[in-house]
Amino acid sequence: MIKKISNNKTIYVLLVFLFLYLSLFSSKADTTEIKIVLKINNSIITNIDIKNEANYLRALNPNLLNLENKKILQIAKNSLIREKIKEIEISKLDNQKISAEYLESVIKSIYINIGLNSREEFLSYINNLNIEILDIESKLLIEALWNRLIYKKFYSKIKINENKIRQDLKTNKQTSNAYFLYEILFNAEENEKIIQLHNSIKKSIEENGFENTASMFSISDSSKSGGRLGWINESALNKKILSQILNLKKGEYSKPITIPGGFLILKIQDIKIIEKEIDVEKELSNKIRAMKNEQLNQYSNIYFNKVKKEISIDEK
Repeated sequence: MIKKISNNKTIYVLLVFLFLYLSLFSSKADTTEIKIVLKINNSIITNIDIKNEANYLRALNPNLLNLENKKILQIAKNSLIREKIKEIEISKLDNQKISAEYLESVIKSIYINIGLNSREEFLSYINNLNIEILDIESKLLIEALWNRLIYKKFYSKIKINENKIRQDLKTNKQTSNAYFLYEILFNAEENEKIIQLHNSIKKSIEENGFENTASMFSISDSSKSGGRLGWINESALNKKILSQILNLKKGEYSKPITIPGGFLILKIQDIKIIEKEIDVEKELSNKIRAMKNEQLNQYSNIYFNKVKKEISIDEK
């Protein structure tokens, strides 16, 4: 009897040991090993960070689901590099607070762009993708602080001829075109590399579509949403850019347009004609705001490239 109990205990212990071993083995098999992929100054980016960023970018731009995972991870990696560079620069600021109302307005614009109607729908949407709203708010805070930094540094350099704009508006026609635009902004320092990069972009547009290519190649912040700019009235575009898209049809995209900070490719997703009674003061305000944003975006890209050159990026 004693021998039988002893044997049963032995078997029991062996079974427990086997269960624990299998559980441990299964846990290790299901757990992704954390690896350092990049070191940017004293900050690190891991493979888990990149995986989470890819998840975030898919949430903002569902078209990315059409790309193979390897390309999405590369997009996420580039996105994190840009974010980390901005974060390093804004860490030098004394005031790092942004109003909750502003962040909420940006969140609203995000969920409207992806076809959702309320914050509750958005929270449910990101929850299904294992994304925390606090993580999104943290990213938006970095962008908001960066934009405020650019505004303070370069606002005094903005040049706008208000009298000329007003005169142009007074002679404006009663109808105008509005364009639903997507953009790809790219840059290279040498002519040969510019040509190579442009050829790579054209090939990618043929293979992956314009929006996915914007996510892959564009250095503009709009890359996170596939380069989407939305509806823009022709009166809000400068003459150089407007002249490059006037003869384009729906679905077509422009040749590279040289602008401060790089080269711009615009795609016309849709066109509509707007009949209007011209309110000169309202149109003037809209035009000035659009021109200020355009110039600030150009200064932002120029300043980002300057900051990037001063930062150590070590790929592991």
